Amino acid sequence: MGTEKKFIETYLLSTFGVVAVLVLAIAVNFIASAVNKRADFTEENLYTLSEGTRAILGDLDTPVTLRFYFSKDAAQLPVHLKSYAQRVEDILKEYRVAGRGNIVVEKLNPKPDSDAEDSANLDGVHGQPIGMTGDRVYLGVAINCLDETVALPFLSPDRENLLEYDITRAVYRVMNSEKAVLGIMSALSVMGKQAPQNPMMMQMQQQQQNKPPWVVTSELKRDFDVREVPKDTEEIDGDIDILMLVHASELSDKTLFAIDQFVLRGGKLLAFVDPMSVIERQEKPPMPQMQYMPPGASTLGALFDAWGIEFDTEKVAGDLIYMTRIQREGRQESMPTVLSLTSKALNADDPVTSQLENLLIVNGGAFSGDGVDGLTKTVLISTSEDSQLIEKFKAQMPGDHIVKDFKPEERRQELAIRLTGTFKTAFPEGKPEDDADKDDEDDKKGEDEAEAAPSHLTESAGEGAVILVGDSDMVHDHFCVRRQQFFGQQIVQPMNDNLSFVQNLAELLSGDNNLISIRSRGTLSRPFEVVLRMKAEAEQRYQEKISALEDELSEVQRKINDLQRKKSDDQKFIVSKEQREQISKFRKKEAESRKKLKDVRKKFRRDIDSLENNLKWANIGLMPFLVGLSGIALAIVKRRRMIRK
Repeated sequence: MGTEKKFIETYLLSTFGVVAVLVLAIAVNFIASAVNKRADFTEENLYTLSEGTRAILGDLDTPVTLRFYFSKDAAQLPVHLKSYAQRVEDILKEYRVAGRGNIVVEKLNPKPDSDAEDSANLDGVHGQPIGMTGDRVYLGVAINCLDETVALPFLSPDRENLLEYDITRAVYRVMNSEKAVLGIMSALSVMGKQAPQNPMMMQMQQQQQNKPPWVVTSELKRDFDVREVPKDTEEIDGDIDILMLVHASELSDKTLFAIDQFVLRGGKLLAFVDPMSVIERQEKPPMPQMQYMPPGASTLGALFDAWGIEFDTEKVAGDLIYMTRIQREGRQESMPTVLSLTSKALNADDPVTSQLENLLIVNGGAFSGDGVDGLTKTVLISTSEDSQLIEKFKAQMPGDHIVKDFKPEERRQELAIRLTGTFKTAFPEGKPEDDADKDDEDDKKGEDEAEAAPSHLTESAGEGAVILVGDSDMVHDHFCVRRQQFFGQQIVQPMNDNLSFVQNLAELLSGDNNLISIRSRGTLSRPFEVVLRMKAEAEQRYQEKISALEDELSEVQRKINDLQRKKSDDQKFIVSKEQREQISKFRKKEAESRKKLKDVRKKFRRDIDSLENNLKWANIGLMPFLVGLSGIALAIVKRRRMIRK
């Protein structure tokens, strides 16, 4: 009887304990929801907005509406889109909380022929067709403030790591609808050149006539108020937000001082410098009486020194991994100084470069140095470790000569960097003076010694941003677009991501400093790294066999083709007995090689499938069985202990 009583007491206590824990969990969840407190335990803080986003939302003084369009009832809706839509909805809740009443989130389900679908189309959110039925799925956000609306037409899961950046950028744009002013300073015809009116000048400058603006300029004009800034300017206009230098060579100290003051007063600088400009050599008129000179270089001299950055104008970056096959003097050759960069050379964690796939850099230079105290350097583009800095005169040699003497330095060369933080002036004594100014000052010396020197900034008041790229040729039409004629009209098609790279840089710099601080985020995709490693090891085991069989098959096919070509003119339609026997033997060997190759690949796929099936059964059956078995064993042990008592 005592044992039965203890059993009932234990049962009641256990039941009460479970109910108490359940009530406590509900109470804690209710209290946490009421006070809007959240805890993010994900590895990369996937559900926590960055400080940059919080700062931008904290400055809102007008309500902003985020209309989230999602076809949650659509037939044949892919599972991954449904999961991603939940991720978007979760982060929009974080925006509403961080907006402190100035962010309104509306959720709409655009069913066919509904008011929500009409609203989505008016806002610029477009449905994507799925399945064979042609049904459209909407998954986008429209950000609206007063009369301004910015749409994110379709939120692709492929861009999940930039979700926060895209939304925050859109919020910033509706709050700042005016186009940013972008000034371009260059020694090249980036803005285009008109034909001279003087007939004599037309003959002398025949090569410089009627040059249209570069495509990059036309593209930037879509989003910016683009203006030309003279290369000899001594002051940057105060209404210019971004200054873009494209091979601005031979800048005077006064112009460098103007750029220095522009950065210190909060202007954003985007500089394409170059140790060896190919386009400059093409644009300069020929000088037959002068000795050949290599293409000129561009740098920022004293500014680089003040920022703690070095840029070697006598060497270009070469790379054996990213070298490009080019046509030169009627033959193909590999050129280590013409770099076809893949995504592995780009910073995958930065909004500017994370979505780019390929860039082309021609005779670009490399940056070094960590930056002075107060500045943070971020590398955007780099070479592989099989790279070397090459003297400019060697870079103009044939590719095989460069490859023959190539000695990798086993370190990455930095081709593009971003500096953020507090900048200090490169001209602590003020605006530089030329000789004429100094003579005038000497004549007036003693007449007005009490007159104060003109004021100038010595340090930036807030966070500044400068982006440096070690190549200017990459933005020229020849290296970034392809022109085609289509029904009498010229079509311009990008041949790489060079244009997108420039647009990304300008767009980033046109925003708030807090926007620049937002980096790409992690994703909810959590691949089984151990499984992937096991697959890679299995593939490596079979790859050698597959490669050997493929080589054997290619050799057999080559021998058959050789026999076919060796037929004489009188054997045009017939072959000799010996040739037939050899071809038959090779055909048999070819069939055997194909069979072996097929068997090896089949065995490889079978091993991979077996690995996946074993893991699936382990997750579905083995783990629940072990958990259940452990529970039963634990219950038996407790039961025996109670009986003993």
